[in-house]
Amino acid sequence: MLRVMVLALAMVLGAAQASAADGWSSFKTRFLTSDGRIQDTGNKNISHTEGQGYAMLMAVFYNDRSSFEQLWGWTETHLKNPANGLFYWRYQPAAADPIADRNNASDGDVLIAWALLKAGEKWQVPAWLKASDAIQREILARNVTTFGNRTVMLPGEQGFNKNTYVILNPSYFIFPAWQDFARRSHLQVWNQLISDGLALLGDMHFGDSNLPLDWVVLNADGSLAPATAWPPRFSYDAVRIPLYLAWYDDQSLQLVPFQRFWMNFSRLQTPAWIDVMSNNKATYNMAGGLLAVRDLTLNETGYLNDTLAPTEDYYSSSLHLLTWLAYKAR
Repeated sequence: MLRVMVLALAMVLGAAQASAADGWSSFKTRFLTSDGRIQDTGNKNISHTEGQGYAMLMAVFYNDRSSFEQLWGWTETHLKNPANGLFYWRYQPAAADPIADRNNASDGDVLIAWALLKAGEKWQVPAWLKASDAIQREILARNVTTFGNRTVMLPGEQGFNKNTYVILNPSYFIFPAWQDFARRSHLQVWNQLISDGLALLGDMHFGDSNLPLDWVVLNADGSLAPATAWPPRFSYDAVRIPLYLAWYDDQSLQLVPFQRFWMNFSRLQTPAWIDVMSNNKATYNMAGGLLAVRDLTLNETGYLNDTLAPTEDYYSSSLHLLTWLAYKAR
């Protein structure tokens, strides 16, 4: 009888492990090339540091060291900027010069450094820890500044500091990564980024929805306004804000505006985005990864899983699995 129970338990555990691997296996099959590049299938199969960082984090979570090495190898070889140790944000495989834009994206750099830190600790690889430390130092030197009495991370080294104001993308506030960097480095600046980032989100209540925007201006006097170069939407960028907040602290009061907004709609009738100034909403509803972020934010965790739908593109699949990682980190 005991043997039967043990075998039954083993079968259950085996099924659970197989299920847990399904999402990552599907993600790799759809988006990972043989040389370690993640393809954005919704955007002409380009690659960017965001996608490389996402996949590196997933590889650590799913204990897939070989894929991690493949991803990091391609990223380091093709995207690393030798002049500053950060990474070119975009790779266009069909272009004559795949790296036409030499700027970085701070969220991609943070994700890569975070994944290297997690991988170095999990698999005890000092070289990856050293690489993470170096990237963290360059992020602080080139992307972090004090403006409007706030310590902030600019979206990139070039083009976002306009002297009288700075442009922020609050979905680049990756609080759980900053927390791990603070633990690793013992540098107070990471904690200050968290504190000021949370305070800024507390002030980013636009329109009747009281939601933040994809892109926001921080003025020298500390006031905030919509960035005029982008539509004033809570959309595909800003949906990551509650994801990172919940990953950092699932009891954070900064989750309340998102919860209040999404609670106005039934689950499958939740608009994919809203123009917070006009209140115009998307004519289509959340699905896939967007819906997973909603479920996590509202603590409707019974809906959460890591099984990707066949129709999910790169970005939806990324959000879907990242939400699963955030949930399992609780």
